[in-house]
Amino acid sequence: MSQVFDVAVVGASGMIGESMISILEERNFPVRNLYPLGSERSAGSTLKFNDESVRIGLLSEFDFSRVQFGLFSAGASVSDVYAPMAAADGCTVIDNTSRFRYEPEIPLVIPEVNGHALRNHERLIANPNCSTIQMIVALKPIYDAVGIDRINVCTYQSVSGAGRSAVNELAGQTAALLNGRTAEISIAPKQIAFNVIPHIDRFQENGYTKEEMKMVWETRKILGDDSILVNPTAVRVPVFFGHSEAVHIETKDKLTAEQARELLRAANGVTVVDDPNELMYPTAVTHAANRDDVFVGRIREDITLHRGLNMWVVSDNVRKGGALNSVQIAEYLIDGVHWLIRFHRFFCKFSGGQF
Repeated sequence: MSQVFDVAVVGASGMIGESMISILEERNFPVRNLYPLGSERSAGSTLKFNDESVRIGLLSEFDFSRVQFGLFSAGASVSDVYAPMAAADGCTVIDNTSRFRYEPEIPLVIPEVNGHALRNHERLIANPNCSTIQMIVALKPIYDAVGIDRINVCTYQSVSGAGRSAVNELAGQTAALLNGRTAEISIAPKQIAFNVIPHIDRFQENGYTKEEMKMVWETRKILGDDSILVNPTAVRVPVFFGHSEAVHIETKDKLTAEQARELLRAANGVTVVDDPNELMYPTAVTHAANRDDVFVGRIREDITLHRGLNMWVVSDNVRKGGALNSVQIAEYLIDGVHWLIRFHRFFCKFSGGQF
């Protein structure tokens, strides 16, 4: 008999929460009962799941002992309070916020990269930052093949990374400016329409922003390698969905561009779009938006560095960078449970039912 699970989605009315619910349905995740949860502002409204209307419940009143999985995406302060409570009630929490990413005992997981880290979870698992996810999915095959000493990366991040209000702000500013009106600024630190802003999250004492430092901390933790040097610059651009990254790496051993393409073509979760003669390279709009994979192009050897490689990496930050990665973690855990069940049945068959 196939196993089914009760699933809570915290932050169900947000963009990533909505995407989580959509992806659970698209991928036929074995959901018995879905419990979308939110604040007093969203509680009581309804959404569709498997052609049925489901009411959003109030997070503060929910009993997490009723569910096996809790997908959290309602902000770090909410996860700080409710994620440990849910885990203590026996729920496996997959948290999409920054709250637990840097705690050493909590696994920070991209299933295509370090799914093995889930062997040691204590019902609390962290989902990495969206910009880190797409970069590491693209770099892991190269890291495994020849090692990486240094990463220089510049991100070009869509406004959806800052939430629905930032998407609305870009749309509103664009409409206002095209109609001769003044752009109102409320979410981004400066006008985002027809502009780029080299500032995401708070500036740190070292001059980098927290968004940039996330890529440093998370890359080292996910790969289990504190020796990797990561030098990021994070930039907000007037794109609604899909992050783009110019990634420049120095490998430990020489790797040609063609060898890198072959590694990436064989990699799980990666699609190579790389033929300059045919103007084939990935962009956020034409390839990444609402797609599962990480797309890689402009793969070329660095003309200034013998062991250098350059590439262009794009992905849907809301989908793969948040919702999909969380669901894939749950799928990975379920596959492990199913393997144990199959092993148990096999063992009982040949041991007279004693286990």
